[in-house]
Amino acid sequence: RSARQTVRMAMSAACRFLSAAGIESPRLDAELLLRHALDISQVEFYLHFDDTIGPEHERRFWRLIRMRARREPLAYITEHKEFWSLDFKVTPDVLIPRPETELLVEAVVERAQRMLRSPLKILDIGTGSGAIAVCLAKELREAQITGVDISSAALRVARENAERHGVADQIRFVEGDLLAPLAEERENFDLIVANPPYVCSGDLAELAPEIRQWEPITALDGGADGLDIYRRVVNECGGYLASEGHLLFEIGEYMAEAVGQLIEGAGGFEAATLLQDYAGKDRVIATQKRSRARSYVK
Repeated sequence: RSARQTVRMAMSAACRFLSAAGIESPRLDAELLLRHALDISQVEFYLHFDDTIGPEHERRFWRLIRMRARREPLAYITEHKEFWSLDFKVTPDVLIPRPETELLVEAVVERAQRMLRSPLKILDIGTGSGAIAVCLAKELREAQITGVDISSAALRVARENAERHGVADQIRFVEGDLLAPLAEERENFDLIVANPPYVCSGDLAELAPEIRQWEPITALDGGADGLDIYRRVVNECGGYLASEGHLLFEIGEYMAEAVGQLIEGAGGFEAATLLQDYAGKDRVIATQKRSRARSYVK
């Protein structure tokens, strides 16, 4: 590869390289990585398609391409991922936000806007990159949000994202295991939201290399039946959820019935509602804590 390669030539060579490595979208990935290496927009990229690339930029580009060929996810290479039309920093310390999780944010916002309480108190369990908490803070300017995560490294990323989007004053991040760090204050939340790990331990080996080799295992492994965290949150959250407060989870494709049964078995909740994503798959399950007046009626 000579230093006098044009953008077009570099793209062509990188496409072949990524294709041979088994990357599913070699052209798109090559373009995104070349734009990242050159630090240019999509418009600039096509305007300069026949310009030559300097040796420094070319070395940087091929370093990124080799990382992608090793199946490192694009978002970790560029440290960027768009979610809810916002740009989030992501590192291998956090799960990469998925587009389908936007439905969870949408569902929380919709319920929050119907609640005549101010300021609304929202708890995001397993906040990771802080994507859900930050989006909720942007949409619900009066809300006070608590994001909990067991990983201090994840919380560093979350805090950075909250600063980046100007909502750091609305969110407090707390380190600890699920509800444990909140046990002493016993605060009542109007909404509790979680996108827990829900891959069954036995299925982890079948995940794409980009996921199983790079994303944090604690954010993926849901235990033998994928329900470990759901079970704990459903059973433990009663004391933290305000009367008529809402509990919302993202769920895996075939988990609706099992999570619905957990909610029903815990008692004190209304019948769960299901929301499908744009692919028609069950994606969000929501329930509401029964009011105290109703809780004594058999």
